[in-house]
Amino acid sequence: MDIFLHILWNNVLPLSVIISLGAFLHRIFNLDIKTLSKLNFYLFSPAIMFELLYETSISLQVFGQVMLFFVLFMLAQYVLLEVVVRMRRYDGGKRAAMRNSVLFYNSANYGIPINQLAFSGNAYTLSVQILIMMLQSLIPNTYGIYSVNAHKANWREIRKVILSMPVIYVIPVAFLLHGLRVPLPEFVNISVGYLSNAFIGTALFTLGVQLGSMTSIINRKLAVDVGIASALRLLAGPLLAWGVVLVMGLDGLMASALIVSSAVPTSLSSVLLAVEFDNEKEFASQTVLISTVLSIVTVTAVIYLLRV
Repeated sequence: MDIFLHILWNNVLPLSVIISLGAFLHRIFNLDIKTLSKLNFYLFSPAIMFELLYETSISLQVFGQVMLFFVLFMLAQYVLLEVVVRMRRYDGGKRAAMRNSVLFYNSANYGIPINQLAFSGNAYTLSVQILIMMLQSLIPNTYGIYSVNAHKANWREIRKVILSMPVIYVIPVAFLLHGLRVPLPEFVNISVGYLSNAFIGTALFTLGVQLGSMTSIINRKLAVDVGIASALRLLAGPLLAWGVVLVMGLDGLMASALIVSSAVPTSLSSVLLAVEFDNEKEFASQTVLISTVLSIVTVTAVIYLLRV
């Protein structure tokens, strides 16, 4: 019960307040959601990624284990998704939105606090979560962009968009500067910090604006698909992660941290992609909302079952 209340009070309710503000202010001022989306993609997201990677020390062993886990886990999710997508006979746009809603999970503003809660601020498990967040930031900016555009644009156009995403350059630069121990000028460090701090609030506010632009928060026509996406993310996700951990022979804190990292709800990236490229915005927004609410129960259950 303590974990349940902690997640509700410290994760879900703060998220809900900012989302509600976005919906409320959009109804009053008719805000430009495209501008908000671009701020997230091109400014705030790269800043938080750079800050975390630059400031965190990660061993090669941890890096290798997390990378292998992530590849196997994503492949397992993708295979399961393909079965569901083919059974439901989704079209190109809906197929991409369903994949993004399951493959991209909230490893930053939800995953990091949950990791800190479950493992009592352990630096080792935090480094695992930061690596997962890095990969979860890279995939939407590459594969995610490809998937939402593949049915309506050619490869040359899609490649141009992908190569314009700052985060794919920020990640190697952050690792290089950290590895070479290059100090940042104080004014750069402060500026990056300001931009990094703006990411979570702006992303949540953008989700609220998208929800506020809809005629109803819950669309009955999308209810089944939203339910499927949420179940695949919240239930199948940690189960598949558990299977991958067993196959890799991992145990202890590493195994637990990886399973907890896989149990979080759908990422805001799926909404940002849907808004930026005009692809199934209502489905993406509702999946983030519903999976976040349901995660109060499912994430609590995962942490309890792991006995961490």
